Amino acid sequence: QVQLVESGGGLVQAGDSLTLSCAASGRTFSSYAMGWFRQAPGKEREFVAATYWSGGSTYYADSVKGRFTISSDDAKSTVYLVMNSLKPEDTAVYYCAADTSGYYSGSTYYRRNVYDYWGQGTQVTVSS
Repeated sequence: QVQLVESGGGLVQAGDSLTLSCAASGRTFSSYAMGWFRQAPGKEREFVAATYWSGGSTYYADSVKGRFTISSDDAKSTVYLVMNSLKPEDTAVYYCAADTSGYYSGSTYYRRNVYDYWGQGTQVTVSS
């Protein structure tokens, strides 16, 4: 069983920065991939960023490219999402997700069904 717990969300102003954390437990993650998704009220859950747990290629949604950075700390079993220059349209519940089945690749990283474990989410609200 895998457990993912997000933290770090909150209320900030436009232009501010925020760092989200996703603590993983229950399995050895060095071979798998992690992703961040978000869901705004009334909208579908959308891809934000993804990376292999052990590092390597990272992927970002066009809407966050250049502002958000995903990274992983294997020793702490934690994945981070550093969010800079936040905008009101970044307001959403942010979820981390893990692929433990090996479906993650350079052509599938953005698909929700690639990831088989999800956290409970953390709210990020950006005021204008």
